Amino acid sequence: MKLFPTDNFPHVTGNRVSLLQIAETDIEDLIGISFYDAVRAENVQQAWEMQAKINQDYLDGNSIHWGIADNQTHKIVGTCGYYRGLDKGEGELGCVLLPQYYGKGYMTDGMSLAIHFGLQTLGLKRIWAATDQHNGPAIKLLERLNFVKTASLCDGEIEFELIQANS
Repeated sequence: MKLFPTDNFPHVTGNRVSLLQIAETDIEDLIGISFYDAVRAENVQQAWEMQAKINQDYLDGNSIHWGIADNQTHKIVGTCGYYRGLDKGEGELGCVLLPQYYGKGYMTDGMSLAIHFGLQTLGLKRIWAATDQHNGPAIKLLERLNFVKTASLCDGEIEFELIQANS
């Protein structure tokens, strides 16, 4: 299922941050937050290989993975995207932030843009996220973005679902 244009990766611009495609030049700065199938990259080569898989997933219509860029510095501060469920009109939203940007509102801004894109552009009917039950900052972020806890999952994870105003 092809959900995305292959020739024009969707960039989403907000007041403070933008969501954009991760470039090869960004990879070295993102090693610490580069993951694929819950495995973390340990070096530039692994991070680049993971990004190549992520790029292929996008081309296959299975996911969309953005870098969250500060509009003033143009630095990538984190990543977010939809990683599962798009073929069913829903999406699992995930995110990771570089530690030096914790507590500064970047992820709230980035995730807000991703949520809007998911609802308005992709037409998603359901958006959910999962996090470890001990990840207090992620839980607070999701609650701030109007997600509510819907399930306790195996291995100590909890699932949250976006509650839309009109639902």
